[in-house]
Amino acid sequence: MKKIILIFTILLISVASFSQASKESAMHAFVNKLLAKMTLEEKLGQLNLPASSDFVTGAVSSSDIAQKVKDGKVGGVFNIRSVTKIKELQEYAVKNTRLHIPLLFGMDVIHGYRTIFPIPLGMSSTWDMPLIERTARIAANEASADGIMWTFSPMVDLTRDPRWGRTSEGNGEDAFLSSAIAKAMVHGYQGDDLSKNNTIMSCVKHYALYGAAEGGRDYNTTDMSRIRMYNEYFPPYKAAVDAGVGSVMVSFNEIDGVPASGNKWLVDDVLRKQWKFNGFVVSDYTGIPEMVNHGIGDFKTVNEKALQAGVDMDMVGEGFLNSIGISLKEGKVTQVQIDKATERVLIAKYQLGLFDDPYKYCDEKRSAAEVFNETNRAEARTIAAQSFVLLKNNNVLPIAANKKIALVGPLANAKENMTGTWSVGADNTQSITLLKGLTAAVGTAGKVLYAKGSNLEDDWELEKRQTMFGKDIPRDGRTPEQLLQEAIAVSAEADVIVAALGEGAESTGESASRTSLDLPASQQKLLKALLATGKPVVLVLFNGRPLTLTWEDANVPAILDVWFAGSEAGYAIADALLGNVNPSGKLSMSFPQNVGQIPLYYNHKNTGRPLGKWFSKFQSNYIDVSNEPLYPFGYGLSYTKFDYSDFAVSATQLNGNQKLMATVTVKNTGAVTGKEVVQLYIRDLVGSVTRPVQELKGFQKIELAPGASKKISFEITPALLAFYNGDLKLDWESGDFQIMVGPNSRDVQMLKVNWTK
Repeated sequence: MKKIILIFTILLISVASFSQASKESAMHAFVNKLLAKMTLEEKLGQLNLPASSDFVTGAVSSSDIAQKVKDGKVGGVFNIRSVTKIKELQEYAVKNTRLHIPLLFGMDVIHGYRTIFPIPLGMSSTWDMPLIERTARIAANEASADGIMWTFSPMVDLTRDPRWGRTSEGNGEDAFLSSAIAKAMVHGYQGDDLSKNNTIMSCVKHYALYGAAEGGRDYNTTDMSRIRMYNEYFPPYKAAVDAGVGSVMVSFNEIDGVPASGNKWLVDDVLRKQWKFNGFVVSDYTGIPEMVNHGIGDFKTVNEKALQAGVDMDMVGEGFLNSIGISLKEGKVTQVQIDKATERVLIAKYQLGLFDDPYKYCDEKRSAAEVFNETNRAEARTIAAQSFVLLKNNNVLPIAANKKIALVGPLANAKENMTGTWSVGADNTQSITLLKGLTAAVGTAGKVLYAKGSNLEDDWELEKRQTMFGKDIPRDGRTPEQLLQEAIAVSAEADVIVAALGEGAESTGESASRTSLDLPASQQKLLKALLATGKPVVLVLFNGRPLTLTWEDANVPAILDVWFAGSEAGYAIADALLGNVNPSGKLSMSFPQNVGQIPLYYNHKNTGRPLGKWFSKFQSNYIDVSNEPLYPFGYGLSYTKFDYSDFAVSATQLNGNQKLMATVTVKNTGAVTGKEVVQLYIRDLVGSVTRPVQELKGFQKIELAPGASKKISFEITPALLAFYNGDLKLDWESGDFQIMVGPNSRDVQMLKVNWTK
């Protein structure tokens, strides 16, 4: 019987493989036939990706983009936000171009389309891959219903410098966690069939090293060894490629002295030849002409370099459209290079099913029913609450619903800021503020008293830089002292104070780097005044990056990090504050004590003089502060307590491809149900090249009722021990390894094993 089942299984696999090969053969035949009909200008047009022109519905033909589309000079358009407009422009393209080639329509669907979920840094704090995949699935369903078929997400740039504004868009400091998230996001967007009308093509970005910009300053230079690239920064991009991502966006920065947009080693050698990526590569916004400023050539030259490197589509720069034809005549580029780039773009359109039905994403009825509906909003509320990280709690949280609560702070009633940065599809008029959410949650049992307390910044010009793109926080014209006194008066009537403080939504994101990570002075003054009342204070922290909270940690009884939680932020935060949801988030990025420690990350390497006890002269330390973060990677508290016991490994001496089992028992010793992220770390004690002091190699998120316990098992194979050595070969080496398990990267139990090849 087993033999019959095996034969049947082999037959099924063979049939599936044959069917897939047949489909691919048909695709290539179709694309090659179309390619043979195209003129040079039409081919170059497919490589051109302009931003949308704002045209009035019913007047496409008179818009700025119409003539270019008609002339076959546009391959795709991005950031049109209307299913009606998209359908109209698609119809114009199909009916008015010589070869009737449909357009790609893309958008920055970063953490939700209209239903907005927490910013990516917040989502990474859930450590919950099915949940993260679910957010991408909902986003894809909504975006595709509104005509969008291509998203510039996920962003998987590893970052260890929270001064960088785009920290908010990524997954933190760890390659293992970010790789898992990359895979989940790609699967969420693309599903198992790109030809379905509710899946969209994913574009992983920014390839590569963008998060390592010097000084945390956006678009700045990056410079690192290749061994660091391969071991620490490349894995999340490769994980997206391995998951089948359809497209890749190159970054603004340089690598080895050559900007990514023109870096042949990066795009052709690594991405295509080593990783076997067969999708298409798109530049970032004007990334190709910006290479002129980098200093590697004039406009025509940098476009030649981009095409030669393997970039297929030019976002906004229009250099491919206007200069590559000249370069071809001069012999600077080849027809083969142009044809290959065009082929890749056409294949993407074929895979999306656009040649079969150009209007498959343009169903107004579906848009009305499936975008920002009550079901999606309910999920956004539930998911947001899973991202919150409880940083401190001296028995202040949760708050009883029958209390009088003073809600104070510039973020308490800031509707436009709840969705955070890169929420371009959001309707912020529908966002739920903390004031609205908490008032609804308390109902008639208690009372919420509100005062703004301070503006986001006393400096109005500085505040405007943090509240751009419709993320205004209405400026209160009263003096700072008047605002403060009102807050103190309101607090006097309350049992507990909730201080809604932090950054504005556009304090983070692109071109939002900072040199100080402290709370703004206006808010620090407010917080100190609230603490001086003697009432218990809860700091609800809105932020898109780790902040320096040393004083706050020492003085505020409770701190709940809520990031920017999305469309339903206010309801979700209220759920956590009142104990209807038990916070379970864990940090995906270390919080420094001060900016002088940056870059600060858990998986650093040892020095020849590693620090023992701080302070110790002639060891690697600072004289004014310890080496430790304020809050370590993986850290997060709960309203309950978890006890780790019976940590064991199945063997202490292993050979070859044996498997090692590491087990630990986790028990909920508190009074309420809670979720815990059990984390596995490994240290390779001796290597042919130096290895980090620990590396995340596994995690499991579990839920336990009070008194319940669970035995957690991690399977460790030699693949988890592998790293890129001095020859950039992925392999593992014999030796001693420390196996660590715990609730975060700091508080771990440790055992040692020896593993021989």
